[in-house]
Amino acid sequence: MDPFAALFAHATPRARAFFAGTLCKTVQYPDTGHLHFLNGGKLTLVEPGKSDLPVNGPTILFFPRGRVHSFVVNPERGADLVCATVELGGAEGNPIGQGLPELVVLPLASHPALSPICNLVLGEAFSEEGGRQEALNRLLDYLLILIVRHVVHTGEVSTGVLAGLADPRLAKALTAIHEAPKKSWTLDDLAGIAGMSRTRFAEHFRTRTAQTPMDYLTTWRITLARQLLARGKPVKSVAQQVGYQSAAAFSRTFSRVTGQPPRVSTEARIAG
Repeated sequence: MDPFAALFAHATPRARAFFAGTLCKTVQYPDTGHLHFLNGGKLTLVEPGKSDLPVNGPTILFFPRGRVHSFVVNPERGADLVCATVELGGAEGNPIGQGLPELVVLPLASHPALSPICNLVLGEAFSEEGGRQEALNRLLDYLLILIVRHVVHTGEVSTGVLAGLADPRLAKALTAIHEAPKKSWTLDDLAGIAGMSRTRFAEHFRTRTAQTPMDYLTTWRITLARQLLARGKPVKSVAQQVGYQSAAAFSRTFSRVTGQPPRVSTEARIAG
């Protein structure tokens, strides 16, 4: 069982490179997700309300949900960087970002397994070959998956679906939800898949993910519904695909979760 397969099929982390070179002046980055790879030189990470963080040597800096931050560098030497924006689902409500730390710092000296992909990133970042941008973006997508895998396996994820997927028993129930969202799941069904008693499963699930199993089922259904609506699918069709017996029942749940009816959401996305 691959606990990430169904989740990543609908909620794949994506990165888009926008800078590769030597940074020679202070730069501020907006509060969107960012992935930075420092390959050479030094920099100081500055965030409002936090202590400055000196960074020296090849290091990955990952801001999953986005925070305003700045890099201060020595203008004479500068800092060799590859920078990308990160999208963990955004408007579609991707659950991957839940529970990830505000900042992930990975010095390559302490995480040598990441060196091969980082070397490939550098090769494309400073290449003049055709398709460079697309190749670089795909490598960064892969690097993002490795980072998510790393923080889950090392227990750095505090709560949310990734914390649940790090638990072998809960992972079975979560994977079942991800793979069959339209099924009429009950608490007993999911507890049985996890190999736990109903009471123990409900308690453990809530402790790890900060949601009840039924609330997470709803969250996942609405996540998928938002994606389908964004593609212009009719509300009635979407309701059936994510497990609701009627468009009216789906619309009530969608409005409760998102604060607006699904038709408005669809129109807003098409207009945008």
